[in-house]
Amino acid sequence: MAATPLSTKTRVALLPELLAWCVLALVVRGSTNGGSGDWTTADTNVTYKTIFVDWSGKQGNFTAIQAAIDSVPHNNRRWFCIYVMAGVYREKVNIPSDKPYIIIKGQNRRMTEVVWDDHENVAQSPTFTSMADNIVVKSISFRNSYNNPVNNSNPRVPAVAALISGDKSYFYRCGFYGLQDTLWDNQGRHYFESCSIQGAVDFIFGRGQSIYVNCTISVLGEALGAGISGIITAQGRDSPSDASGFLFVDCTVDGTGTTLLGRPWRAYARVIFYRSNLTSIVLPIGWNAWHYVGQESRLTFMESGCYGGGANTTGRVSWEKKMSGAAVEELISTSFIDSLGWLDNLPL
Repeated sequence: MAATPLSTKTRVALLPELLAWCVLALVVRGSTNGGSGDWTTADTNVTYKTIFVDWSGKQGNFTAIQAAIDSVPHNNRRWFCIYVMAGVYREKVNIPSDKPYIIIKGQNRRMTEVVWDDHENVAQSPTFTSMADNIVVKSISFRNSYNNPVNNSNPRVPAVAALISGDKSYFYRCGFYGLQDTLWDNQGRHYFESCSIQGAVDFIFGRGQSIYVNCTISVLGEALGAGISGIITAQGRDSPSDASGFLFVDCTVDGTGTTLLGRPWRAYARVIFYRSNLTSIVLPIGWNAWHYVGQESRLTFMESGCYGGGANTTGRVSWEKKMSGAAVEELISTSFIDSLGWLDNLPL
């Protein structure tokens, strides 16, 4: 699981950002205990320990991200911050369910990347797996390299970049790169902000209860061949009482080829695009009922306030849901996932 080093030139270029981050850490540092790394955030007054990961071993505490996670105590109730230096980390990373309250912060989304190419089966394949509650991930990318970058010598199969199963998880400026089943938003309440998600078929799927804000959804339509359209979402809400659903707010859908906005993975799937830029790659019909033809009334596929070359809804499927402006506003608010204020209490 060796890491690919960055060039000396790149590392030098990143030094100002790292130094600025370290200065910030010193400014907000509370009572210290020698070199323990304990510090207190100025805004939340939450004390937590910061440990560093550096592929070269020249700085920090570990050379692998998984080793840093393994060092966190089981069933901990205090935040731990794992700061990952720039580099390509060739490893599978797993946060088990008994290790909540972990922050993973990369040095830069474009320069800090976790890469693996597992594809034997969908459950085994994720490059990054997060099973714990109360997780924060910032400025890092996860790639399943079996089909991304597109490799025509490999058949297209489900190959997951990230599996998110814990509750109360926050992702900021992260990247998720794959082709089929890129981001498995499996279950729990999740907030994705300013993230990039890339793929072609069902590449945001699962039964998560999630809001995507200011995210870029990039379709790799050229990988599918002529006459084959991409599909962005496959949501898995399975009953009227199921609270799950995917809400896309102020997002951009772009890429190559053509795409549908989604199809149902389960019978009560719920996906809403709100105030988002839907470029001309979005097909006029917008959605597909897949295995639930004849049961479309159970589905909640909807658009509101969207714009762009693919946002004209006059050609959409007749069963696309319509809701009043007030109802939409209520649904797309953060209360959809956060009625108790957990987002406000994160140590950001």
